Amino acid sequence: MYFPQFFVGMVATLAAVAAWVFTATGSVWFAGVWTVAAALLLQVGYFGLLIGLTYQNPRIDQPGAQAVKRQPANSRDNASKDLRGARRH
Repeated sequence: MYFPQFFVGMVATLAAVAAWVFTATGSVWFAGVWTVAAALLLQVGYFGLLIGLTYQNPRIDQPGAQAVKRQPANSRDNASKDLRGARRH
């Protein structure tokens, strides 16, 4: 996840939390405290996600996890075939 995408989601979430708490309690102070608590929780979660992605072992079913074994272009009979697959003499 890219940081700008996370940042937009975080701001939208914090705005929703602030509006919800203010609507429920009518207190700007209480809404601010809840919003800061939610921001801290989101930051801890994002940091944990980054640490997990950084130190994650690649799985077998992930693309690129195993090196693809390829033969060189000039190996064996690949070089002796034309575009239709017929051998040149």
